[in-house]
Amino acid sequence: MFTFEPGTFLFEAWVARNQLLTGLSVTAQLSVVTIIMGSIIGIFGGIGLTYGALPVRFLIRVYVDAVRGIPVLVLILFSYYGLALFGIHISPFTAGVVALGGFCGAHMSETVRGALESIPAGQTEAAKAIGLRFGQRLRYVLLPQAVRRLLPPWVNTCVEMVKGTTLLSIIGVVELLLATQQTIARNYLILQFYFAAGMLYVLVNLAISQLGALLERRTAHLRY
Repeated sequence: MFTFEPGTFLFEAWVARNQLLTGLSVTAQLSVVTIIMGSIIGIFGGIGLTYGALPVRFLIRVYVDAVRGIPVLVLILFSYYGLALFGIHISPFTAGVVALGGFCGAHMSETVRGALESIPAGQTEAAKAIGLRFGQRLRYVLLPQAVRRLLPPWVNTCVEMVKGTTLLSIIGVVELLLATQQTIARNYLILQFYFAAGMLYVLVNLAISQLGALLERRTAHLRY
């Protein structure tokens, strides 16, 4: 059933192994950088939306609503072609990180805001009663409790970011999907290679889900 001859899937996959592994590596790098960037933006954005002064909340709200309302493909095209119109020339990889990181950050900001606002006001009042300043309340009381609440939506957003990297092929980033398409163009084994690529995406997202489950177990003691 499985033969290793020219024209078979196993043979062609072996021939294209370096190209496919490089594409998978680029997908992993894009996903990690985007998720880290989006998480950092989300933490500060969520805190600003919840506790910031009115002008700060307004500016962050404009960013969050605008970016969430624009299709991510449009953001990718703007970050690459649109910025070039203003004399800002960046590589396709960087443009992809900017677009996906900004998109991820907008969604994370809402996730963090929702988690912080779900904490009963009594927790904040109790922290104030023992003399904790704002930064201390965030560090020791509010954020630790918010972490467990935001983990499930955080995992969902991370999975969406991994799948979103496939859109970067339109600006020439040779991630896993584009590497697969280039391989198919040489051997025409369409279903076999798309199925293999799909399985790789499933494995990456399964790893993210397992990481999220591990973090939930580690933070289970924060439930009240």
